Amino acid sequence: MLKTKVVSVLTAVVLIAGCAGMSDTQQRTLTGTVGGTAAGAAIGAIAGNAALGAGIGAAAGLAGGFLWDQHKQAEERAYERGRASGATGG
Repeated sequence: MLKTKVVSVLTAVVLIAGCAGMSDTQQRTLTGTVGGTAAGAAIGAIAGNAALGAGIGAAAGLAGGFLWDQHKQAEERAYERGRASGATGG
């Protein structure tokens, strides 16, 4: 029991540390992919084919994560344009 917990904690630490040098785009895309894979596998297991569900979920999560990143970047650009415009008085 204790060994399982230690392995789980160490695995989580390694996975989190591996994301430290990633860009925002990479982090958002990876998060979408992982979430989509998990959800797809769960739905696929209910439907009878977890592997197919995981694959479809990963693709959907990848696309969703990338689109979310593009949205966030557009928000940041709009904010910066507004801030710059306000700073120059125009």
